[in-house]
Amino acid sequence: MKKRLSKGAGIALGAFGTALVLALGVFGARTAVVAAKKGDEVTYRVRRETYENVIEIAGTASAAKEQTLQAKTDGTVIAVYAKEGDVVKKGDVLLQVDDTTQVYNLAKLDYDLASTRITGAAQQIRLMEVQRASLVQKVDECKIIATFDGVIASFDVDEGGYLEAKDSIGTLVDKSYLTAKVEIAETDVAKLAVGQKVQFSFPAYDGTVEGYVVSFPAIGEVTSRGATVIKATVRIDDVPEAILPNFSFTGKIQITEPETKLVVERYAIGHEQGSAFVDVLENGRTTRVAVEVEPYGTGYVNVLSGLSGGETLKAQSDASKSGRMSVSARGAPARNSGGSNRQGGGFGGPPPGF
Repeated sequence: MKKRLSKGAGIALGAFGTALVLALGVFGARTAVVAAKKGDEVTYRVRRETYENVIEIAGTASAAKEQTLQAKTDGTVIAVYAKEGDVVKKGDVLLQVDDTTQVYNLAKLDYDLASTRITGAAQQIRLMEVQRASLVQKVDECKIIATFDGVIASFDVDEGGYLEAKDSIGTLVDKSYLTAKVEIAETDVAKLAVGQKVQFSFPAYDGTVEGYVVSFPAIGEVTSRGATVIKATVRIDDVPEAILPNFSFTGKIQITEPETKLVVERYAIGHEQGSAFVDVLENGRTTRVAVEVEPYGTGYVNVLSGLSGGETLKAQSDASKSGRMSVSARGAPARNSGGSNRQGGGFGGPPPGF
């Protein structure tokens, strides 16, 4: 069961607003919480709930780095040094285009430059050195080189093929970690902090993956839907092998640590001499137990002490000590403005004023 504070509409890398998630082991609709009914006797089950304060997100994971393998000059491919799936290092030459013309032009300039250094003017030498740097770059442009350590995700080229400048022949990726940009609604931005834990769920992976918030901008933006959001960056360092770049995910940014609460209908709580109690039913016998409680939503209380969860409690039908009375903090019965205890009718539903 989830209680949402806000929710942003999702797009690619979209995000949802803050959610208060109540996870129950076996918990249906709250209207179906009576454990047993025998004649006029009504009982309630104490349930253990997990309360989470989170921001829900969704998006697509991206590789830590990505390089499009692209030709920088026209020419015939004379050598291919890698293939799809290869692990390469920064600086590795992946492909060589015919550079005969470029190498010749560089060699000729070096010859002329050597002669000019002996007899030429200083300005002429400087101009030739600038020209040489340009020719060296043209030689380098006949190679496709890895710019970081990574894996060749795709590579489609053969020796003898002809490439034109800006032809894309593959992709190099760094999968050492994954990142994503996710939308955060403006109402949730104040809750964000760098380093907050993020739980990711991938359709391609059985289980959750832990990550964290890396950064978020100091300025918002308006989406095509007219919503104001920021795009936060989240990251996964320990990436399971089954998860690849561009896989989709849902997840939640954890704002606070989860809290476990013991929840039961307030009709199970009685009061006597300013103290709260319950009647625990077990094996046909009733045992009275002192408890501390606090309000929890409409018609329910959170048991702070006295119970451990799973107990069956007898309804307190005597109005003078009934859980129908308003429960104030730490379990003391509250008084209404008239100075008398608020009295309720039957067990059909929670009366107002709780």
